[in-house]
Amino acid sequence: MKKSPYLRVEEILNKFIEDEIYYFNVGNPHFEFLKDFIEHEQFQNDALKYIQECKKYYEYKDSQKPFIEKQKEFEKQKRKFLQEKKMSKESPTKKQLYYYECLCKKYNIEKQDTSEFSKLDLKNIICGIIDEHSGDSKPFN
Repeated sequence: MKKSPYLRVEEILNKFIEDEIYYFNVGNPHFEFLKDFIEHEQFQNDALKYIQECKKYYEYKDSQKPFIEKQKEFEKQKRKFLQEKKMSKESPTKKQLYYYECLCKKYNIEKQDTSEFSKLDLKNIICGIIDEHSGDSKPFN
């Protein structure tokens, strides 16, 4: 099914049977247990029904793809929002403070009092500095 989704159900079954007979003749079968009844009509009818159901499943799965992508995007935005909410309540880390000080020295910016800032505030300030001076050069190069 996955190798040739564009084929009709009967064509997929015929291709499968041809391939398996070839592998039986070569002596390297994929499904050794099918050797005795691969050409029986009952097996072919059951396989045909199975392939039809598989084709329906993959068509359904493809039709659901846009909804799944939207759900993933929503979950990504939700995680980002929750992370920012959490960061807004925490105090900045030592690394953030040090990085902010280094950026202020590098770009000759007057340092602000960071005692009242949260992690999120300091992150936004640092991103603003980097964006403002991104044409100059990269930090710490």
